[in-house]
Amino acid sequence: MNKAKQLVRFDWAMKKMLRHKANFDILEGFLSELLGEDVLIKQVLDSESNKETEDDKFNRVDILVEKEKGELVIIEVQNTQEHDYFHRMLFGASKAITEHIKEGAAYSKVKKVISITIAYFDLGQGKDYVYHGTNVFKGIHKGDILGLSDKQIEVYNKSKVHEIYPEYWIIKTGKFSDRVNDKLDEWIYFLKNSEIKPNFSAKGLKAANEKLDAMKLPEKERVAYNRYLKDLMDIASRNHTIEIDAQEIIKKAKEEERAETVTGLYENGVTIAVIAKSLKISEKEVLEIIDARKKQ
Repeated sequence: MNKAKQLVRFDWAMKKMLRHKANFDILEGFLSELLGEDVLIKQVLDSESNKETEDDKFNRVDILVEKEKGELVIIEVQNTQEHDYFHRMLFGASKAITEHIKEGAAYSKVKKVISITIAYFDLGQGKDYVYHGTNVFKGIHKGDILGLSDKQIEVYNKSKVHEIYPEYWIIKTGKFSDRVNDKLDEWIYFLKNSEIKPNFSAKGLKAANEKLDAMKLPEKERVAYNRYLKDLMDIASRNHTIEIDAQEIIKKAKEEERAETVTGLYENGVTIAVIAKSLKISEKEVLEIIDARKKQ
């Protein structure tokens, strides 16, 4: 079995390669396996969020495509932690809706939006590595799901209410164990490792294996790609340093708080033994704190 070759990262490919019609087959394969349907891309659309700024060009990459059926798909890669990222997903989907409806058009012309996030950080709390969110209306008394009328189904060519509303997919690559059980897992393995194993057969991966070979990049592109990887490493290193510094600040704050507690109890006549037992520390530590405070 041949060793899997190293491919360019998917976010780099989205930024530089997958916007070209000749490479639509890669994105079409990914979307087909994720959404469980044969997807054809009509065109790549531009949006305000496609514009790079110095602050976020390495942090997030996104692409907005229109499916052959007219639905809009936002695919976004996010590399670092953002606590308000769920809000960003909502904003992105809402913005796509408002940007792609003509003034004065009927509400029925609102386009269906599918938002897909590939997160290289632990977004939210959850044990799974793929999450799917849709909008449903559930009766609070009967527990039934509100459906479309026969006329609405006929006119709008939808079978369920949630098909009208935006839907969201989140892929958390860090939660993926590299154990491949199906064709979507093959794609997630590639998203996580930038490698495609020889036995993988998911739609689009053969094209990705041929077209995203890092060694086949022109010299100028290869230099830019290596710089991009270095920038990502620098960002990760900087965030790691910030995290360590924050932990150190918290540690010192807790130590200062404990020292004030010890001093306050001691000055109010509480014995060393009781202080130690109350704070679950040794009597030696209590004495060291008291001595240090006296020297200040």
